[in-house]
Amino acid sequence: MGDPRIAVLGAGANGASVGADLTAAGADVVLIEQWPAHVEAIRADGLRILAPEGELHVRPRILHLCEVAELRQRFDVVLVLMKAYDSRWAAQLLEPYLAEDGLMAGVQNGMTARVIQDVVGADRTVGAVIECSATMDQPGIVHRYTGVPRSWFAVGALPGGPSGREEEVAALLRHSGTVAHFDDIESAKWMKLVSNATLLVTSAILGLPMLDALHAPGYRDVMVAAGNEALAVGGALGHQTLPIFGLTAEEIADHERVVDIMTDKLFAGFVVPGATTTVLQDWRKGRHSEVDDLNGLVSAQGARTGVATPVNDAVTELAHRIERGQADPSPALLAEMVAAIA
Repeated sequence: MGDPRIAVLGAGANGASVGADLTAAGADVVLIEQWPAHVEAIRADGLRILAPEGELHVRPRILHLCEVAELRQRFDVVLVLMKAYDSRWAAQLLEPYLAEDGLMAGVQNGMTARVIQDVVGADRTVGAVIECSATMDQPGIVHRYTGVPRSWFAVGALPGGPSGREEEVAALLRHSGTVAHFDDIESAKWMKLVSNATLLVTSAILGLPMLDALHAPGYRDVMVAAGNEALAVGGALGHQTLPIFGLTAEEIADHERVVDIMTDKLFAGFVVPGATTTVLQDWRKGRHSEVDDLNGLVSAQGARTGVATPVNDAVTELAHRIERGQADPSPALLAEMVAAIA
C-alpha cells in the first residue's frame, strides 16, 4: 500500500500551516480553498509560513473549490480546517471523494465531529482538537505564532467509530505539532470549547490582541466566569473534565479552579504578543465569526439543560451586535461583560 492520499479542506491560516508541514514532509497532499486570490498566489509564488522557528516556503498542490468536481481519485484522509459553521457543506462536498475506508477529521474549534459523522458515517469519522495560533492577511503568506514545537492537537474516535485508526490521523498532524489521544474525544473537544469560550470572542469584542485584553481590568474575571459556565454546561451534557493543553490529572481534579488553571496554561504556552483571535480577524475582514459555535453554543445548550449562562449570553449578544454593524469592537464594551457576572 502506498502513502495515503490526503486533502486539507480549508487553507486558511491554520489549514495552510498544516498543509505546508505535510508538503514539506513529502506527503501526498492537496489543499482545497475557497479564496481565489489565495489559490492563485500559492500557484504563482508558493506558500510561505512565517513562524518563530523561521520561514517555511513550499509549493503545494492546491485546488479551487470549483475544481473538486474534476477529481478522479479518492482521498484516504481528509482534514477539514474550514470554519465550524461551514462543516456540513464542506464535508458533503468531499464525501464523494473520500475512499470507502477513508477517514475525515474535523480539525476545528466547535463541536463539529457529529456533523461530519452525519455526512460520512461513524466508521469514517475521527474527532480532533486543534490549538494553533496563526493569521493570514494577504494571499499566500501566513504568520504562524505557535510553530510546530508549540502547537497541540488531539484525536479520538466517536462511539461506534473507527477505533484503533486514530493514529492514521495523528501521524499526519504530528508533522504540525504534539498530538494526544483521547478515548472520549467529544469531552476533549468540549474542554477546548471551554477554553475558547473564555478567550476568542471576549477578547475580540474588546478589539484587542489576546495578551493586551488580559491586562484590561476585570477582563480575566469575565474569562473565568464564561469558562466556568461552559464547564457546568458540559457537565450537564455528560462531558468529562479532561486534561488538555498539558493539564495534569491533579490540576483538573480541582474542579473550582480548573478554568483558572487552564487559562494560565493557555497564556503561558500558546498565546504570544500581538496575536489576535480568529474571531477578531474575521470581523476586521467584515466576515461572520464562529460565535454561534462557541459562546452561542454554550448559551443554547445551557438553556436546554437548565444551566444559567449569563456571561456567555452577554458575550453572544455583544458579538451579534458587532456583526449587525450596531457596535464596533472596543474596550468600552468590557463593562457590559463584567456586569453579566453579577
